[in-house]
Amino acid sequence: MPKVWIEAALNGPWSRKFQPGIPDTIEAIVREGIACARAGATIVHLHAYDGGGPQTYDWQVYARIIEGIRNKVDVPVYPSFEPLMLAAIDADVADAAVRFEHAEQLAARGLIEFAFADPGCINFTQTTTTLNAEPAGTYLNPEPHTRHALDLAARHGLHPDLAIYEPGFLRAGAALARAVGTKTPIYRLMFCERMAVGFPPRPYGLAAYKALLDEEARGAPWMIAGVSADIRALIGETVKSGGHVRVGLEDAPLGARETNLELVQEAIRLVRAYGGEPATPLEMREALVAMG
Repeated sequence: MPKVWIEAALNGPWSRKFQPGIPDTIEAIVREGIACARAGATIVHLHAYDGGGPQTYDWQVYARIIEGIRNKVDVPVYPSFEPLMLAAIDADVADAAVRFEHAEQLAARGLIEFAFADPGCINFTQTTTTLNAEPAGTYLNPEPHTRHALDLAARHGLHPDLAIYEPGFLRAGAALARAVGTKTPIYRLMFCERMAVGFPPRPYGLAAYKALLDEEARGAPWMIAGVSADIRALIGETVKSGGHVRVGLEDAPLGARETNLELVQEAIRLVRAYGGEPATPLEMREALVAMG
């Protein structure tokens, strides 16, 4: 029976305007993180908010949230990092050390178990765009930023968590992780519906990623995830193939009616229906240690 990691992605950058159910205060994020972990989530991922306003990258806010969850349940919790957009580049964010400073502070205090990077750049073109639509922004992850994030992972002995929006992200991420000498990365395959990026959540997309993983990162852990996408149709093949699953209001179609807890509970039910069993955090950590 395969042990499947279930990651709960609690909120994302959407704000309540686009995803009304997300937790966007410290207290709410902590409460939902604890509930999802107790229900069976192996990993918790979150964006930090302090009082319902715009998300923050203040490491001290992240620390309060992470410690609030981990004081109640032993689960890995990891943050996001500030997006760098071509339409409005902030000079400070363009400095990789500034962009990942919160990760450096959290890692130094032993509060995170994964580093993170998005090893490539994409246009946020919408599948429903029109001739007169305002051009989409470009999400930038210059190679020096990816190298900086991977060096952070290597220095702190962390496994990198790589968001794979396009097949080239997988190839570049694998090559850079080998060059830097990190521990085995986790490849998070991002299937997109509203954005014309990468693959939609269809079997052919999963098959293509699996083939590429076999070439570039054989044996590395991977999971399916979504960007405003319903990935449930891919869970059966994912479990069968030894992959893992991420769910939550960050990934669900915008305007979702389900709660984070309901999405985690449904993922657990589906994993079991397809012959898997949700992994505990301890089982996940032991698997990563074995991979090196």
